[in-house]
Amino acid sequence: MTSQLLDPGYALTLRPMRYPAFYEMYRAAIRNTWTVDEVDFAPDLNDLNGKMNPAERHLIQRLVAFFATGDTIVSNNLVLNLYQHINAPEARMYLSRQLYEEALHVQFYLTLLDTYIPDPGERHKAFDAIETIPSIRAKGAFCFKWIDSVQHLRRVETREQRRQFLLNLICFAACIEGLFFYAAFAYVYYLRSRGLLHGLASGTNWVFRDESSHMAFAFEVARTVRAEEPELFDAELRAQVEQMLEEAIACETQFAQDVLSGGVDGLSVKDMRQYLEYCADQRLAQLGLPKKYGVANPFDFMDLQDVQEVTNFFERRVSAYQIGVQGEVAFDMAF
Repeated sequence: MTSQLLDPGYALTLRPMRYPAFYEMYRAAIRNTWTVDEVDFAPDLNDLNGKMNPAERHLIQRLVAFFATGDTIVSNNLVLNLYQHINAPEARMYLSRQLYEEALHVQFYLTLLDTYIPDPGERHKAFDAIETIPSIRAKGAFCFKWIDSVQHLRRVETREQRRQFLLNLICFAACIEGLFFYAAFAYVYYLRSRGLLHGLASGTNWVFRDESSHMAFAFEVARTVRAEEPELFDAELRAQVEQMLEEAIACETQFAQDVLSGGVDGLSVKDMRQYLEYCADQRLAQLGLPKKYGVANPFDFMDLQDVQEVTNFFERRVSAYQIGVQGEVAFDMAF
């Protein structure tokens, strides 16, 4: 019997290559190399101190507090639960690269915190937010529940074990990277549409591209497993994924109620929930599952994520750096 992607073991040879799509994703990620030193946060301080009202500053404080630990949680799940069970060397090459990118995001947000919150005591509070701020604690609990759901698995052999693994993979791609992080991006790009915090937005462009690639990889793993073991993708799995997304939307809506509690002109909890439902439908479609919510994107400022500015950003990078971005810059990921 031909070995399948989730069969236990450690495949070692890249030839013959069974899953070239994963290798191409690895190569594309290498071409997307960037560093935190390229991001200039200095202009943002003028906005924080002179242009933003208390409600907008509260939004940023909560967002920064979530950023303080979000990517570290993703890194832990990648190392503890994903790498050991996706049994193809080309896929593990991509996961190694993803781990580097998650570390880069952690550095990016650490630099962000150090810049935006100069007081050491306030910075300490931001890092403690996952324990002390209920809306962030709820999101953390959701993440850790799914990390813990497969912590005991050393091999994924039975149908139930493989289903558990798939649900963890789908949770981190569709709910954490695909909902929690995308909601955070929406807040950043809303502020950019107001002419605020361009340093944060420019760095977020790179993080956005990374996270979109991470989701694409996870969904390709799910597509591959579905092709090899279609019996895993039954009505029960679909119902579990829909319930997982609903729980994630509830967590992120609670966070929106906190973030927007001061009243931010142009943003509402209702619109944020609709945006989350819109994103959830895109994630279901990427998994080959029927959409559930049938709503439109309520945020005009997210349409094509301001393609002209991002295109200029990439063109500037290509002209200034040897690595640069090669090939097409695609904006077909759902915002």
